[in-house]
Amino acid sequence: MQTKVQLKVSPQTAVNEQQIKEEVKQQLHLKENSKIFVKVLKRSIDARSRSIEINLTVLAFVDEEFVAEKIEFNYLDVSQAKQTCHIIGGGPAGLFAALRCLELGIKPIIIERGKNVKDRRRDLAAINKEHIVNPESNYCFGEGGAGTYSDGKLYTRSNKRGDIDKILKTFVYHGASDEILVDAHPHIGTNKLPQLIEKMRETILSFGGEVCFNTKLIDLEIKNDTISSIKLLSEKGEEQIPIQKLILATGHSARDIYELLHGKNILVEAKPFAVGVRAEHPQALIDKIQYHCGNLEEVITKREYLPAASYSLVHQVKGRGVYSFCMCPGGIIAPCATSQQEVVTNGWSPSKRNNPYANSGIVVGLELSDFEPFKEFGPLAGLEFQRQIEKNAWGFGGKTQTAPAQRLQDFVNGKFSSSLPDCSYQPGVKSVDMQQVLGKLIGPSLKEGLKAFGGKMRGYMTNEAIVVGVESRTSTPVRIPRDRDLLHHPQLKNLFPCGEGAGYAGGIVSAAMDGERCANVLFQN
Repeated sequence: MQTKVQLKVSPQTAVNEQQIKEEVKQQLHLKENSKIFVKVLKRSIDARSRSIEINLTVLAFVDEEFVAEKIEFNYLDVSQAKQTCHIIGGGPAGLFAALRCLELGIKPIIIERGKNVKDRRRDLAAINKEHIVNPESNYCFGEGGAGTYSDGKLYTRSNKRGDIDKILKTFVYHGASDEILVDAHPHIGTNKLPQLIEKMRETILSFGGEVCFNTKLIDLEIKNDTISSIKLLSEKGEEQIPIQKLILATGHSARDIYELLHGKNILVEAKPFAVGVRAEHPQALIDKIQYHCGNLEEVITKREYLPAASYSLVHQVKGRGVYSFCMCPGGIIAPCATSQQEVVTNGWSPSKRNNPYANSGIVVGLELSDFEPFKEFGPLAGLEFQRQIEKNAWGFGGKTQTAPAQRLQDFVNGKFSSSLPDCSYQPGVKSVDMQQVLGKLIGPSLKEGLKAFGGKMRGYMTNEAIVVGVESRTSTPVRIPRDRDLLHHPQLKNLFPCGEGAGYAGGIVSAAMDGERCANVLFQN
């Protein structure tokens, strides 16, 4: 007999399989000698009160042999396929579009401007240690895209956009822990994602697909409302190649692609986005607040059974949203610039989330009217706004990858920080007045939002914390329009804008699902 059981247990019980079995036996009124196997299907933490509980959905096998589910995919050999699809960008959207193409019998050809995961690491080290930004290989560009160095958060609210379970199982198939199928807020960890990305590439190649690194899209040739060929720039030089279908999955930082489309009178649109800072606290402080601990000893005790605590905060300031974004427990603030004269911050965590700091983007929502000073740039006005604030951060930081920063409470109170706490941002931080970096549009709203957060999380407002700027790549400031159902660009019937870079996703899973959707439409047409 198989029975699904809902349990609410202590953190200590949740990590003990035998105790879970005993809880199930009691709830099902089973005999003590009943043979039982339990498989946890879903797990979430309820930390609203001091007595923290774990919600479990358990599948119980009573007097029945348990057979583990085997995850399999029907990838086809497409080496000789007549239908091909060129995919610009090897991030989550591009990779999952390619994997779906294999299932549909379409040959995927990924064109990635950056390097493979292994070679990409050298360029990341150069940013952190030497302040050198390679514009084609960095935290945003390269195999796996920005998702490779984004903590591997797999939580999404986009459950109507595709099969979330299939996306998660694809990660497990390629080596991720099956715990991501269980946790309410699953993540993989930046330390483990590169190996998974490599295995996905191996799958694509082994079934006849192609992956081209260090290869950049620089032009399009258009005939009869379709793209007939694309011009690529690689180490071999320029090459013009014919195409059938083109999925554009370049990510939110490929500014040259927006400029290329706009320059060829291909419709793009300005889009609202958000800008702010990375706020970093000691992880033990966030644990103390979220797990209702009276002292550090209690934090240490609870952390034996509980993960590094996270938070999610939102507040309205005169109709403008201020909210936490991409919160990284036990994480690190990363330098995510894509050109030399800008400073951009983001965050990531290893799989164990065991670093001593917790960081989160704290950002202010912007509207199209906020880009009015840049209206001469037309639909790229938000892009220019973004570019200018990143250049401003670079200037205040000392014109290197050193980031401007301020103690959190000092920032809110308008006081210069004579010293800064230790910070995980490896290129280093410089004490400045962050109000000058952010400007009058963002700074005051951010301060009010942080004050409100201090009221919601007692202890959050502290000078033990630091704000580091700027967090400006929350999403793309440009949308590439497409037909609602057919997903192609309204002017070009074989161009399929896809993922975060086109404005249709906001994370790894939603981007992956969008990649699959585009591949499905290709197959149907």
